[in-house]
Amino acid sequence: MDQNTNKTVLILGASSDVAKQAIKQYIQKGFFIIAASRDIESLEEFVQKSSLHSKVSVLSFDAVGFDSHQKFYNELPIKPHIVVYAAGFLVDNETALKDFKGTQQMMLVNYMGAVSILNIIAMDKSNKNLERIIGLSSLSGVRGRKSNFVYGSTKAAFTTYLAGLRQELKHRNITVNALVIGYINTKINQGLALNKNLVMEPDYVAKFIVNAGNTFTIVPNFKWKIIYLILKLLPESLVAKLP
Repeated sequence: MDQNTNKTVLILGASSDVAKQAIKQYIQKGFFIIAASRDIESLEEFVQKSSLHSKVSVLSFDAVGFDSHQKFYNELPIKPHIVVYAAGFLVDNETALKDFKGTQQMMLVNYMGAVSILNIIAMDKSNKNLERIIGLSSLSGVRGRKSNFVYGSTKAAFTTYLAGLRQELKHRNITVNALVIGYINTKINQGLALNKNLVMEPDYVAKFIVNAGNTFTIVPNFKWKIIYLILKLLPESLVAKLP
């Protein structure tokens, strides 16, 4: 019997392209999936088309519906062994600077919603199942750059939160990972002028989620690892010259 047969993965923001691929890959490893999203129709259609209905439970979850988060968690059919926060929202920097509604939505989905639900999950000490929490962050949050610092600031905050949560949960042997991701060929990035040599496919990124180890920061793709290190080490005067 597969050692993961009786284990459950809760994916929050499960209608994203990467999350859907992660669902498939977790199932291949024997996990049962609770797929939660505000976009129930998209999720249910995906589950039916992929013939995964016996291995996936689809639930409604609104990342910005803070008052509903405790009830959502309390009513889960099974308390999870692994939690993946994959919800995300993006508007371009120019729009974010001119229209606070877009900025606010990024803050709400990318950071505040994550902290709200993950605090509830992490602080439930009665859940002896919990082994791992994975948050999908971004290289945009590594350094503030002119082209995307508003979005990047929400991801930077999320990564910092995950780093502290990792320390908080270490004594309970719960691993926390931050997947720091570059460009992905997904609907959230459609219409953006991206370097095609750096764009990753959702199923490729999903492998790094499903096979997460003990390292806190996980950067898929060696090209992005190099970019990540350069961004971390560049002096401010050179960062200011980047787009």
